[in-house]
Amino acid sequence: MTKRLYYDSSEVHEFDSVVEDVTPPSAEQSRPAVILRETAFYPTSGGQVHDTGWLTFDGAERLRVTEVADAEDGRIVHYLEAPAPPRLGAAVHGSIDRERRRDHMQQHTGQHVLSAAFIELYQMPTVSFHMGEDYCSIDLATPAVTPEQIVGAEKRANEIVFENRRVRVRYVSRAEAEKLGLRKLPSTERDELRLIEVADFDLSACGGTHVGASGQIGSILLRKMEKVRQGTRVEFVCGNRAVRMARQDYGALSEAAALFSAKLWDVPEQIRKNAEESRSLRKAKDDALEQLAELMAAADLRNLPERNGAKIVVRAFSDRDINFAKLFAQKVTRAGVPAIALVASSVDSPGLVFAQAPGGSGDMGALLKQVLASVGGRGGGSRDFAQGGAPAGCDIEKLLRGAAVTIGA
Repeated sequence: MTKRLYYDSSEVHEFDSVVEDVTPPSAEQSRPAVILRETAFYPTSGGQVHDTGWLTFDGAERLRVTEVADAEDGRIVHYLEAPAPPRLGAAVHGSIDRERRRDHMQQHTGQHVLSAAFIELYQMPTVSFHMGEDYCSIDLATPAVTPEQIVGAEKRANEIVFENRRVRVRYVSRAEAEKLGLRKLPSTERDELRLIEVADFDLSACGGTHVGASGQIGSILLRKMEKVRQGTRVEFVCGNRAVRMARQDYGALSEAAALFSAKLWDVPEQIRKNAEESRSLRKAKDDALEQLAELMAAADLRNLPERNGAKIVVRAFSDRDINFAKLFAQKVTRAGVPAIALVASSVDSPGLVFAQAPGGSGDMGALLKQVLASVGGRGGGSRDFAQGGAPAGCDIEKLLRGAAVTIGA
C-alpha cells in the first residue's frame, strides 16, 4: 500500500521516494506507469480530480505525471508522459503542480463549507460532489432550491471564509466518528477515518486535499442550479476560479451592454425587449408566408383545368425551403376543390411533398416511394400526404414530371 503524504499535510509539494513497481506501455494503456513507496500526488477519488506534476528518476530523467489513480489494492498509480518506463528500484524525486494543487484545495474545502451552509440554513444535505477543470458542483437532496436560498447559502459560506476559521485533519476510529455528529458518515467499513474539521462549523470524513484555514478558500461563488435525477445540482467556483469566472462574466456582460448601447444593469431588459421584437417579427413573417402560399395556390388552381377529376398542381421552388413547399401543398389541397399537389424544393437538400385533397383516389405515399426509388431517395407518408428527400444534385423537376405522368396529368 502506498503511503499517502498528502493525508497529513496538503502543503507537501516536494518529496523523495523509490519506484516499487513499473507497468510498461501496452495495447490497453499506451502510457507507462509507476507505483512509489510513498507519494504526495493525489489520485482521482471522492469527487476530486488528480494532481499532475513531475517525477525525476535517479537525479537525471524528469518525466511529467499526467494522471494519478487509485489501484484496488490501495496503491497509487502514476501515469507518465514518456516513451519508456523507468527502472524498478530507482530513486525518485516528486514535484506537485502547486497551482493545480492550490486550486483543488480551494474548491474542495469550499465545497465542505458550502454543503454545511445548505444544511445549517435549509436542511439540504449534499449527496454527491464533482470537481471539474473549470467548475464544481454539488447535488442536493431536495427537489428545488430558490434563488433566495442560493443567495443565502452563498452569503453564509463566505462569512465562514472571511472569518478565516482553522481547518484541520483528525484521525478517529469509526466508533468515535459515530458519536461526533459528522455531516455524512461514509458507508465503507474502515477501522480509522480521516476527518476534515472547519472549526465550529463542519466535520466530515474525507480523503481529499484541503487548505489550512477557511480564508485561503478566497471566496465562494454560486453560478447555476438545475434539476437532476437525485435532486438539485448547484454549480460553484472558489478562490482563483471565482475571480477568473467573475472577470469572464463581467467581460461578456460589458460586451453585451456595448452592443445594446446600454448600461450593464439594463442588459436583461434589452434582451427581453429584443426577444419580444423577434417574436413579433417571426409571427409577421409566418403570417406573410402563409398569405403568399395561399395566394399562389389560389392562382395555380384558378388557371388549371381539371384532369381525371382533380386539378394537379406541379411546382418546384428554387428560392423557398421545404417548409414553404409543404405549406403551399397544404393550401392547394385545402382549397375546397379536388386537387393534387406535387411540390419540391431545391433549397438546402432536395425535398419533395406530394399531397391530395381529403378523399382523393390517389395514394401519395406509394407514389412518392415509387418516384424516389428511381434515384435512391427516401420518404413516405399516408394516402393523402407524403414527404421525402432526394440525393444532392438530383433533377427534382424531372421527378415531378414523372410523378405527374404516373397519375395521368
